[in-house]
Amino acid sequence: MFRFFLPLFLVCIFSCSDDGTDTPSILAPETYTFNRNGENTVRFSGQTTRILMATELSNAFLDFSRSETDLLNMFSNQNSPFSNADLNASSKTIKSKTAASADYFASNAAAAALIRSDFEGWISSQVDEVFPAQQQLASAGTAGQIADGSSTRYVNAKGLEYNQAFGKSLIGALMVDQILNNYLSPAVLDAGTNRADNTAEVLEEGSSYTTMEHKWDEAYGYVYGTAADAANPNATIGSDDSFLNKYVGRVEGDTDFAGIAAEIFDAFKLGRAAIVGADYELRDEQADIIREKVSEIIGIRAVYYLQQGKSSLEGDSPVYGTAFHDLSEGFGFVYSLQFTRKPGTDEPYFSRSEVQGFISQLEEGNGFWGVSPSTLNTISDQIASRFSFTVAQAAD
Repeated sequence: MFRFFLPLFLVCIFSCSDDGTDTPSILAPETYTFNRNGENTVRFSGQTTRILMATELSNAFLDFSRSETDLLNMFSNQNSPFSNADLNASSKTIKSKTAASADYFASNAAAAALIRSDFEGWISSQVDEVFPAQQQLASAGTAGQIADGSSTRYVNAKGLEYNQAFGKSLIGALMVDQILNNYLSPAVLDAGTNRADNTAEVLEEGSSYTTMEHKWDEAYGYVYGTAADAANPNATIGSDDSFLNKYVGRVEGDTDFAGIAAEIFDAFKLGRAAIVGADYELRDEQADIIREKVSEIIGIRAVYYLQQGKSSLEGDSPVYGTAFHDLSEGFGFVYSLQFTRKPGTDEPYFSRSEVQGFISQLEEGNGFWGVSPSTLNTISDQIASRFSFTVAQAAD
């Protein structure tokens, strides 16, 4: 590393404390804009790349001309699988960052392997079970197509859309896990000499940022990495990708949770400003806010989709296609619960075993074809009880 002693970005002002001494206060900028000597210090290109890779892979689930090898190659970025040449040239992969956080998986390779196997299993099952049944009408115990209004859904024998299971589960296993349990973790932010180097403004070689600044920005990139304006992303929140960004926007649009997008963004800004100002206590306070609010996004959407699916199944004329689509999205958000993080702890809101218990209930027998409204209510109640919202609030 090269050592430079540069003036801090203007995030500190001075106010008088009760004892008459001057103490620094950290202020966040209006937008996520941080400069040093006139040069932008914010970088998160790797996160943007993985979001774009995940987008192309998710879309390929419904390209019936693709092979299992094609889709698995996209997951691991082998043999130039993408239509975008820049993605093929990248050293980044989706697989390498799935279930790969320092706090949850660095010392638990077996658990990481099981989770990656789930994702590869959904890929293989889509090609092996659903692709051959493209022109077949789905029924209980039989894969195929099913109508959802003017849309056609493609489901397995239990009514599950593998593309939805994959995409929504990836929100947890990639985006949420990397944000909450990796890049915002003191184990990553303070690794080695990072804290001393950040305080002294020791920059990464050839870069305008410190290692700690960059790690925080990489967390930011998994929410806003494809935003139309990455410095002011809430102007288009919910429309910039189909992963975490989309669902921050969806929850923001629910009047029961209005303001959550600003809370997440403001915590990212203030935490980054705290790093520039070397206030590590304030940094960690903001990380906990992000952990709480991003975890809530996952819990809220899990309950939302389970309740939407329940509504479509109730009554004398169940609307199976609509119900199965919602339940497939709910399946993915339920799966993602194991990557959430309780503030001030090293624990998710739900363990993997608890999540597997929910999944088993959803898949029992003929799966979505036979799941009862009472089962969906019970799971919803259990999820909401761990958070600060009610089923009724999440369901509308």
